[in-house]
Amino acid sequence: MGKIIAVCTSEKTGERKRNIGRGMLIVNHGLEGDAHAGEWPRQVSLLAIESIRRMQEKGLDVGPGDFAENLTTEGIDLVSLPVSTKLRIGREALGEVTQIGKKCHSRCAIYYQAGDCVMPRKGIFIRVLKGGPVEVGDEIEVVAD
Repeated sequence: MGKIIAVCTSEKTGERKRNIGRGMLIVNHGLEGDAHAGEWPRQVSLLAIESIRRMQEKGLDVGPGDFAENLTTEGIDLVSLPVSTKLRIGREALGEVTQIGKKCHSRCAIYYQAGDCVMPRKGIFIRVLKGGPVEVGDEIEVVAD
């Protein structure tokens, strides 16, 4: 079991997100108000704070949201989760892993702003199966089918 460290949104794609502290996950859409939300498999992105800390240890001035992730987590090995794994987020929301990592065809604005991007290697994506509120401090856990 892990926990949510940050809930982040941005108005435009390809830019750092800011931690808003809480938000609403909407079924088959994503995080309310986020540029990446929509009816597609990558509705919500997750990245572990442990991955961000490794970048900080390399001297990068980065934190939650700087790699354009929606949810920054702690204590859950995201990239070890197989596609179709179900995750309970907070008390009500349920997501399903749709993708591990991503291909970057060119270096995005995040790469140039942060000096590197761990999202292609360490991030995961989910689609929202059941909506609900999410906020900093909420638990996130793998749910058995």
